[in-house]
Amino acid sequence: MYSITSGAFMGFGDIVQQGIEYQSHVLPRRFNWARTARMFFVGFLMGPMHHYYYVYLDKMLPNADFRTVAKKIACDQMFASPATILCFFYGMGTLENKTLQQSTYEVRQKFIYVYMGDCLFWPPVQFLNFYYLPTHYRVFYINIATMIFNIFLSFIKHYDQNKNQ
Repeated sequence: MYSITSGAFMGFGDIVQQGIEYQSHVLPRRFNWARTARMFFVGFLMGPMHHYYYVYLDKMLPNADFRTVAKKIACDQMFASPATILCFFYGMGTLENKTLQQSTYEVRQKFIYVYMGDCLFWPPVQFLNFYYLPTHYRVFYINIATMIFNIFLSFIKHYDQNKNQ
């Protein structure tokens, strides 16, 4: 279930971004379904990772008070976010048949932009998540928020490719 929703929301975020790119005359055709399939597959693979991360985090920090929520957000920004960004870029690079060196180059070029966007977007989203939601709703909530963030992520990921079209 987590894999399917995670993949679907990542794919949908890419579809929205492609629509924006098409309307802005950046893309010559409306949809690149192979691109969306790659986004779906990476999201599909990351779903269980997110699920088990939140289960583990709640076991290690079980309270929902302000101090504990702040610790969870700090863990999310220091550990989960960088790991997720790296999994995304290396996973997409693998699916695009890029070499490890090519993927590493892309990470070096784009990581800081994605992480800065991440630091602006996720702390307030995670505050609501950790302060108000029970564990079993977290991945679904995060997948919805991720769909919104994935529009930005898809833009950053495909920016170079779109410039060259």
